[in-house]
Amino acid sequence: MCGRYASIKSPTDLAEEFHAVDATDGQVQPDYNVAPTKNIVAVVERHPRDEDGNPDPDTVERSLRVVRWGFVPFFAKDPKGGARMINARAESAAEKPAFRRAMASRRCLIPADGWFEWQRGPEHKQPYYTHYRDGSSLAMAGLWEFWKPKDDPAGEYPNGLVTATVLTTEAVGPLAQVHDRMPLILPPSAWDTWLDPDRPAKDAAVAALLKPPSEELVAALALRPVSPLVNSVRNNGPELIRELAPEDAPEPLQLDLLGGPNPK
Repeated sequence: MCGRYASIKSPTDLAEEFHAVDATDGQVQPDYNVAPTKNIVAVVERHPRDEDGNPDPDTVERSLRVVRWGFVPFFAKDPKGGARMINARAESAAEKPAFRRAMASRRCLIPADGWFEWQRGPEHKQPYYTHYRDGSSLAMAGLWEFWKPKDDPAGEYPNGLVTATVLTTEAVGPLAQVHDRMPLILPPSAWDTWLDPDRPAKDAAVAALLKPPSEELVAALALRPVSPLVNSVRNNGPELIRELAPEDAPEPLQLDLLGGPNPK
């Protein structure tokens, strides 16, 4: 699963890296401990609309948008259940009523500098931080949805609510020593296909992306034990992603697959 991650780069840098327009309007700041229900950055592709709200079928714009982490299906009566839907299984999302519509045309990428996962131990759970060795952003496959209440007498959601979830898949190689699930990480070569709003979920090229990442991609990752300070959402700073000193670290994992170049 993916229940916590770091998003440190500025929207300006992310826009350049993902070849997108920055539409975040200064709403997000660097965050070393992104937790459910926080506002996050998502990369989306949509057909721009004219003044009357009509989409231009011949043009697609890629942009960075601010969404809330925790998926609220369009048919939900209220947004309370979103905090429990931060992840969706890549193997079954296309068939689930909550995610089916988003899988069809509301796929997104959620940039991350790295994600945290906890390995269960005899006495406590040890957090690990996983990231690309060269500092590139991870592109976590996600889904987004627009929700608007049928009745909003208090005016709490005048513009509706846009939320997102991170797709997960089976952990690969050494990552499985920490947890059996991991975010579905997509290489840059897959971004255009995944984001294309005109490709349905049943499109063969889209369906082919819903599988565990290649060993080549996993080999480009670094995995290290970090401080349990990350356990609390109140803590936020670079100390959360620093590797533990050898005397404080658990017995090393067999990370023989990690250390190659990023896949393109």
